[in-house]
Amino acid sequence: MKLSIITINFNNKDGLKRTIESVISQKFQEFEWIIIDGGSSDGSKLLIEEVARNNKKLVSYWCSEPDGGIYNAMNKGVKHSNGEYLQFLNSGDILYDNTIIGDFYELTFKEDIIAGDIIVDGSLDKARYNPEDEDLGYDYLMHSTIWHQSSFIKRSLFEKFGGYDENLRIVSDWKFFLEMILKYDCTYKHWQRFVADFEPNGISFSEKTHDLLILERSKVLNECLIRVQDCIKKRDETIKNLDLPLGKILRKRIINKIKKFTSFFK
Repeated sequence: MKLSIITINFNNKDGLKRTIESVISQKFQEFEWIIIDGGSSDGSKLLIEEVARNNKKLVSYWCSEPDGGIYNAMNKGVKHSNGEYLQFLNSGDILYDNTIIGDFYELTFKEDIIAGDIIVDGSLDKARYNPEDEDLGYDYLMHSTIWHQSSFIKRSLFEKFGGYDENLRIVSDWKFFLEMILKYDCTYKHWQRFVADFEPNGISFSEKTHDLLILERSKVLNECLIRVQDCIKKRDETIKNLDLPLGKILRKRIINKIKKFTSFFK
């Protein structure tokens, strides 16, 4: 199985209907679909039951029960997945067209993260593009993110490095990509193809939670900075004891890297 699509939902029956119509309309259906509902009271459970009953070969797992929030639900979906790659298409989000999954299966990319592009609310004028391969680094990830709705992530990354941080309410997907790329050197490939139509009604796009978003991002960056500084300090202590030209070169490179990284916090 190459792909698992994971959909989480909570009291968004209308949005879930759109996502369901999008997924079951795919011409190529050799993938598994996992639906995690947080115990909705708006009729979502009955809708999911009907979809699962009519699409037994497609829906490999579903549940409707209280959970610990968005990232707990996403991690739950990961645990029940079997695909080589995972795509998180949450309720309200839809696939760009009905050939996306078939086109994905034809790709020869082998990278850890494959990221296409998205449109917003059905408008190409609001298109958002994931970075090109050469543009993904400190500069980009400090101020932006990889759009998870149009990304295909190897399940092995979750097995090796852990899932989404459930202590965060809004920015855990951003933290995940930040650490995968900058800390663990995971490979990345931009797929120049619109993959999803994104509904910006989630918690991270609410004005009410804007301050929390800024707070959580700052917390993650500060923790990341401390880890980087500790790592640099240990390497620097080792290298400075080397009475060799190579040691001096390595030390200079490391100092330049930490200066570049810390510049984002000024």
